[in-house]
Amino acid sequence: MAGNSYGTLYKVTTFGESHGEALGGIIDGCPPGIELDIEAIQYEMSRRKPGQSAIVTQRKEDDQVQFLSGIFEGKTTGTPIGFIIPNTNQKSDDYSHIKDAYRPSHADYVYEQKYGLRDYRGGGRSSARETASRVVAGAVAKQVLKDIKINAFVSSVGHIFIDKPYQDLDFSKTESNPVRCPDEASAQKMEEYIREIRKQGDTVGGTITCVLQNVPIGLGEPVFDKLHAELGKAMLSINAVKGFEYGSGFCVAKMKGSEHNDLYNIDGTTKSNLSGGIQGGISNGMDIYFRVAFKPVATIMQKQETIDNQGNVVEMMGKGRHDPCVVPRAVPIVEAMAAIVLADFYLLNKTYK
Repeated sequence: MAGNSYGTLYKVTTFGESHGEALGGIIDGCPPGIELDIEAIQYEMSRRKPGQSAIVTQRKEDDQVQFLSGIFEGKTTGTPIGFIIPNTNQKSDDYSHIKDAYRPSHADYVYEQKYGLRDYRGGGRSSARETASRVVAGAVAKQVLKDIKINAFVSSVGHIFIDKPYQDLDFSKTESNPVRCPDEASAQKMEEYIREIRKQGDTVGGTITCVLQNVPIGLGEPVFDKLHAELGKAMLSINAVKGFEYGSGFCVAKMKGSEHNDLYNIDGTTKSNLSGGIQGGISNGMDIYFRVAFKPVATIMQKQETIDNQGNVVEMMGKGRHDPCVVPRAVPIVEAMAAIVLADFYLLNKTYK
């Protein structure tokens, strides 16, 4: 299976399955001499781990990271950083009912068609549990980018949206509720809605907004490796993501140039920021902000018609432990992938100096 690595200079490779012995990864290209805060890395893992609240999957995993290489006396050595995250609470029998059948809108069918077999236990490699390794790599990347602030938050669940611009939000409140929404009134409505959806045996989608601040001017390459293109690729590689927009996004299609242009101040900043901090594929020093759309989880606790591997029409209902809405746990994943992209471009940009 190809496609398990991301990055050029800051390169991340992940491995492992949802119900295997462990997940893990290798971070290659991390600069030497970075004093790692292991507690900060573990904190990021705790934000992503299952079983952290009543509105997420109740699988219980401590997600304790074990570093195997690339760190000596608390500092990075410049050699590959290897790590594993043991799986301790697999319940593979929960998936025996899909051994020969395919969940609608899941990766089951295409995996089996492509590879001739599939790990049906929790989805194997297609499980969102794979993202635990990305969070470790992103947490290390954040410590490479100490001056850059990366804040993601849930901006919508189903039909419930925050009706404020991100500038009016207090990011310190994001972790104050299980939805990870910094607007308290919206967070309460979102949490109630997720609970209602869960009782129905259904799932619901949502969006995550991410804001990158203090990003230096010059990150990104001008043609095929534009900064926004790589951010888009990184976000769209996350399980369940269906859409990505940055800056003015799709709203730009109905605007005139006189409305959309960001006029300059004397110091090179801009009076508005509809460009979303990126022009010509290169960061311009303004805030970078983007929004990521997540679909409803494919596995639902309702009967649905599907097919099995013999081509028969069968009836299926989900079993086991699943998120009714992925966005609360996906916030640290979005931040991690943003950090990995920025770290890669940050190191690449240093080669020009």
